[in-house]
Amino acid sequence: MFSEESKEVSFLRRFSWVVVTGGSSGIGAEFLRAIDSLAPGAFVCNLSRTRPEAFTDCERRRHFTCDLERIEELQAVAAELLAMMLGRGCSGPVLLVNNSGFGAYGEFPDPNPGHNASMVDLNCRAPVLLTGLLWPEILRRGGQIVNVASLAAYQPTPFLATYAASKAFLLHWSLALDCEGRRHGVRSLAVCPGPTATNFFRRAGFGEAPVPGYGLTPEQVVRESISAMAKGRAQVVNGFPNKLLAFFSQRMPKAFAASMGWRLMARLRLKPLREAKRRADAK
Repeated sequence: MFSEESKEVSFLRRFSWVVVTGGSSGIGAEFLRAIDSLAPGAFVCNLSRTRPEAFTDCERRRHFTCDLERIEELQAVAAELLAMMLGRGCSGPVLLVNNSGFGAYGEFPDPNPGHNASMVDLNCRAPVLLTGLLWPEILRRGGQIVNVASLAAYQPTPFLATYAASKAFLLHWSLALDCEGRRHGVRSLAVCPGPTATNFFRRAGFGEAPVPGYGLTPEQVVRESISAMAKGRAQVVNGFPNKLLAFFSQRMPKAFAASMGWRLMARLRLKPLREAKRRADAK
């Protein structure tokens, strides 16, 4: 990914602790692989409901089985994390990657109101709560927060209404957090990828990515994110076409952007419906 002499590798090797949420797949799993390869001396913790493949507990690796939507579970894991940090001798900076999240595709409140509420819990409340619980120790040591938002954060997006709004919250919260934390030696990076080859589309209700052949790989997203951190940036939009979309989206009136988004997303919405009808007719 990077040469041994690169500033990105030097930057990552500053951290004595790395905490990643949702490392069982997608961008989170790629962050774990990158840290394992580029900063093998760090103590790495993953928080997710499923243990990542090939991630076994050892001297410098720890998986916490945790449903991040549940406040009590998240508080208990954060307390255990803090106890581990205080109980071990290494006192270097902390890297916290708030990656867990999911979406839903359809007219609100599809698929159901509870699904939308859970989305807000995971996409918004979980990173705020986890970061807040670890914040005193991160301030004491110094460190970096990474919040995985989305290109959808830059405009209201019909058919992804709750998801886009939750990522807009995460983007703005992350940017404000960066301003507050930098005088204490803590930076925050908002990562805003466009369509990426992860499980997002399947969980959001698509059988496959709605725009085949277009998008990023998790490795591309993580590589750009690490470079942005090393450069001291507060946000990164992954992929040049997505940078253009973000540039123009945030300059359009919000109501107009929502209307344009409706036209685009309505077309995408018809594809899975047509495919489902075709499969039903074939039976």
